[in-house]
Amino acid sequence: MDTLANTAIFAAARSGDIRELKNAIASGIDLNQEDPRGYTPLIIACYNGQREAAVLLLEAGADANKQDHGGNTALMGACFKGYVEIVELLISGGADLNRQHGNGGTALMFAAMFGRNNVLQLLLSYGADKQIKDHRGHTALDLAVQQGNVEGVEILLNS
Repeated sequence: MDTLANTAIFAAARSGDIRELKNAIASGIDLNQEDPRGYTPLIIACYNGQREAAVLLLEAGADANKQDHGGNTALMGACFKGYVEIVELLISGGADLNRQHGNGGTALMFAAMFGRNNVLQLLLSYGADKQIKDHRGHTALDLAVQQGNVEGVEILLNS
């Protein structure tokens, strides 16, 4: 596979260029390849809110649990951004709700820290473990408290 084709899939994932993604998939390109930071096309599509691109990539076999060089997954990126529909898509695509990144954080922790309370509720409804601790010993509840996410604290306490 040539370098230009490899680069094109990342641009297509970022912009949601479905035609280019379909062409890349048809060419047999590695859907789990990484850019220099370890981002896969799926991680890029999800982080940039490109749901249709994410659907296409998952259906074509992209790994929902592939991690970048910091240990972040597509699910973590979607939780950080608050993309409920993409979070639902990734969960249905087999994303590990409790996978931890390099500092021990989880998707639930991202939702709690950044006030993505719709995502927080969704993750809990699918069984995300709120007892997991990061490398500093903090749970999602601890992080919600630290960030002043009052609604998130209530959600976590009542789940």
